[in-house]
Amino acid sequence: MADPRVVKLASILVHHSLGVKKGDNVLISSSSELAKPLVLETYREVVEAGGNPFTSVNFEETSNIFYNYASKDQLRNFPKVKMFEAKNIDCFVNIRASANKKALSNIDPGKISERSKVIRPISEEIVTNKRWILTNFPTNGLAQEADMSLEEYEDFLYGATNIDWNKVKAKEMKLKAALDKASEVRIVGKDTDLKMSVKGRKAIPCYGERNMPDGEVFLSPVEDSAEGHIYYEMPAIYQGREVLGIRLKFSKGKVVEAKADKNEKFLLAMLDTDKGARFLGELGVGVNYGIQNFTKDILFDEKIGGTVHLAVGRSYEEAGGKNISAVHWDMIKDLRQGGALYLDGKAIQKDGKFLI
Repeated sequence: MADPRVVKLASILVHHSLGVKKGDNVLISSSSELAKPLVLETYREVVEAGGNPFTSVNFEETSNIFYNYASKDQLRNFPKVKMFEAKNIDCFVNIRASANKKALSNIDPGKISERSKVIRPISEEIVTNKRWILTNFPTNGLAQEADMSLEEYEDFLYGATNIDWNKVKAKEMKLKAALDKASEVRIVGKDTDLKMSVKGRKAIPCYGERNMPDGEVFLSPVEDSAEGHIYYEMPAIYQGREVLGIRLKFSKGKVVEAKADKNEKFLLAMLDTDKGARFLGELGVGVNYGIQNFTKDILFDEKIGGTVHLAVGRSYEEAGGKNISAVHWDMIKDLRQGGALYLDGKAIQKDGKFLI
């Protein structure tokens, strides 16, 4: 018998997040066979909603095999079948169920970067034109990264996902209204003073229609506007690599200096992926105060109430963004101890608590 929490999450994904209707082609994809319980329940929900479900379940080890043995021609090969699939689905469910989040730690970052550029059109097709949702299924690997037992992580995950998302939406609309009226955002905190223009950009409230769990309001800053510097006290994780102590300096929107206490070489490689990788694609404000602890998983961590996150690279068209890149790397800034967030010179948050 299926865990009732899994059943409820599958129902939320299919009905709240995607709004699957009769005739929809729905691709249910998982990074690992470990997600089988959620894949099956999601499949069942899609069938009962009248949709046409398809599954794509991978083995985590295939990525290592590919990057270790693929030739340059294979790295550059464009997977036409995957693009055909992306163009012909209506909805996409992406379930992450990693057994080992550091599986790619020893892979040449240049190979990962090169492959990212090749397959970028596929992800852009899905992100731009399809209804999609990303979530986790509890595994020992994810629990270990979060410094929890599997049982603790299950409680943590379902406690953050299986909630009333319509109530979350109502709370986020106030912050959206403030951001939509603003021209400039200023972020102040430890070793941080960064300004950027958001004039004319549209803030997007997030309440479970793209990420699960959710709880943020984001927008895409004006591309050439970021000025100042920022320090990220929380680890920044991308492509399985953990980068610590990142410090970025911006001028005319571009990262002109980048340092890190750990894995600086990888940071620089990602920033040099393409022309857009050194510009900001997103500013997000975390509003989920039910998530308090850093878990080394951006799906949860960027939602932490009292934090902001800035993504270098690809921006979001729906938020007015124009930056194009194969990279989209979220980095989290904690404002809960001495930090502040200003809109047009007026503080709307201090020490992680909203003043509006």
